[in-house]
Amino acid sequence: MPFPLDLIALGDPLTNLLFLVVGVGFGFMLEQAGFGRSTKLAGQFYFTDFAMFKVMFTAVITASVLIYGTAAVGLLDMRKVFVPGTYLWPIAVGAFILGVGFVIGGLCPGTSIAGAATLKIDAMVFLGGVVVGVALFGVTVPHFMDFWTYSDYGRLTLPDWLGIPSGWVVLVVVVIALLLFWAAEIYEKRSLDLDPKDAPRGRYIGAGVLVALALVIVVIGDPGTKDYWSVVSAEQQVRLDNREVQIHPGELLAIMHDKGKNVIMLDVRDQRDYNQFHIRAARQVDPTLDAVEAVALDDLSDVNNRTVIVTMSNGEEAATDAWKTLIANNVINSYILEGGINEWLEIFGEDADPKPVNYPDQLAFTFTEAIGGRCIASDPDHHEFELVYEPKVKIAAAGAVVGGGCG
Repeated sequence: MPFPLDLIALGDPLTNLLFLVVGVGFGFMLEQAGFGRSTKLAGQFYFTDFAMFKVMFTAVITASVLIYGTAAVGLLDMRKVFVPGTYLWPIAVGAFILGVGFVIGGLCPGTSIAGAATLKIDAMVFLGGVVVGVALFGVTVPHFMDFWTYSDYGRLTLPDWLGIPSGWVVLVVVVIALLLFWAAEIYEKRSLDLDPKDAPRGRYIGAGVLVALALVIVVIGDPGTKDYWSVVSAEQQVRLDNREVQIHPGELLAIMHDKGKNVIMLDVRDQRDYNQFHIRAARQVDPTLDAVEAVALDDLSDVNNRTVIVTMSNGEEAATDAWKTLIANNVINSYILEGGINEWLEIFGEDADPKPVNYPDQLAFTFTEAIGGRCIASDPDHHEFELVYEPKVKIAAAGAVVGGGCG
């Protein structure tokens, strides 16, 4: 069972305590590494001290291995981990400004807090500048909001950008880091008269462990929809068996005309049946795991919380499989059309001719031509029907996402 990230919410006492413990621990480690001293950090930019590079890059690759490793074995749901949005050019400009400030002051926001906690005057002055800068930014940002939100790439990670499994990305990053560490030691030996033999030999063991764990992540691979479904199946299968998610055609029709709700209908039938007849505004999606998964991840991952998603097929079989895929990929407010298109036509398709079917998910009506959504039955007038059914749609808000900041 993955760690319940949904329980982490701003304002919750236990969450605040967790933040306090992590923050104090992070500050303590910064001070222990000597990063509360501006002279030590400034040495990084003059190539006289590589401690910051080594410590921070070690933290990056260690965190990468642990995060993606726990995700690979099912202990962490990476989809619920907060990743700040990527705004390419605003980030580039901000990084440049932060870098200039880092060189001038010898500190960054996180290390200035660690230095101020140990009563270093320069760190206190730097921290005061940070507070003033944040305040000025808050006052002036409306004047350059267009640039601030420019080049929005959304939630973007290296595996997403490169289109390769996360395990390979982690392995490459770890190897690059180790090569850079090796290059730094060569430079220190030649230019700073520092002998690598004086460094702890345990670093070789740590490097080997990180590479080995990265290789394990590569072998395990990224979790997929079937893995995510196995995690939630115990709870969701009960809802499915109790018919809590199969909504009556009358309820779908009511939602279609409810101005307070949005509805996205996914018709997971083949193109032939979809062309024969479909509910107006329904989107045809191939009834395959990959196709439905792509819709869930690309189009439905950030839909409005007032949006209801309804899957449909001729009966319920393919629609149920699609629903499971949506649920496994955290698409909230997902439902199944009860009885599928066949039951819809039984109620609203006065001119449709029934035909015998050989299996439950086969279209049970014939048409003289492929009418698609060009008939009254595809979008009937909800005022003309008085249908009795049990309403089942309940709008559920998405789980809280907790953001993070820069040290």
